[in-house]
Amino acid sequence: MLKAAPLRLGINVDHIATVRNARGGRRPDPVRAALLAIEAGADGITAHLREDRRHIRDDDMVRLKAEISKPLNFEMAATEEMLRLASVIRPHAACLVPERREEITTEGGLDVVGQKAELGPAIARLSDLGIRVSLFIAADSQQIEMAAALRAPVIEIHTGAWCDAVIAGHDDKADAEWQRIVAGAKLAKACGLEVHAGHGLDYDTARTIAALPQIVELNIGHFLMGEAMFVGLPAVVREMRAAMDLGRAGLEHAGLGQADLGQADLGQAGLGQAGLGQAGLGQAG
Repeated sequence: MLKAAPLRLGINVDHIATVRNARGGRRPDPVRAALLAIEAGADGITAHLREDRRHIRDDDMVRLKAEISKPLNFEMAATEEMLRLASVIRPHAACLVPERREEITTEGGLDVVGQKAELGPAIARLSDLGIRVSLFIAADSQQIEMAAALRAPVIEIHTGAWCDAVIAGHDDKADAEWQRIVAGAKLAKACGLEVHAGHGLDYDTARTIAALPQIVELNIGHFLMGEAMFVGLPAVVREMRAAMDLGRAGLEHAGLGQADLGQADLGQAGLGQAGLGQAGLGQAG
């Protein structure tokens, strides 16, 4: 059996900036949060510079690139303004996301099929600058196949619908969304794409999705920033890292390495069947 690929943790610091902007001034500082997250075990930092600058600002992106020691993932809409800024800042990666001014948070994945004429040149332009491009999409076969056709090296699967259903206790919907994620991750891997995931993840859902061997990175922000208000940012980063490691360990203990990508049957109950139920996280320490 081959060992499963390592699973990276990217920390999104947008909502440190949300708190800062609620009152104005420079505190709390998202760059300080990024440095603390890296010290606690984060593998990279994500920040979304929106058109309306509702949280992260241009100067935040410049400072993040200059001051952090880990890769910077620049979440952005595929607009001329953002492409120009990315060309100046030169982050390690750019995750192209849909964006509507009136939305509270990113509500769904990119329509890569419908926007291929716009996204294709944006992907090529960023790639030519040495910026690794990912597309934030739903676990939909047509979207995944078009992402591969446009030569995006990475996709990030939008996990929001699954996470929302899990939290709401809508078991049938949660299972249906989970099966879409499982199938989408397998298809993306078969298409030669690197697979990331994010949106709405907490300790439990991160532990579950960590058992998908195709996924090599999780990007998590809002939940962790909320928990950090009570116990501190380093503590929540470490706990999330432990949850992810536990899910990955369950995969390996179950004998599911890279050679078993097509054979893994990982439903909602999968981790519990592997002996890693709700009590598992507390036993991992």
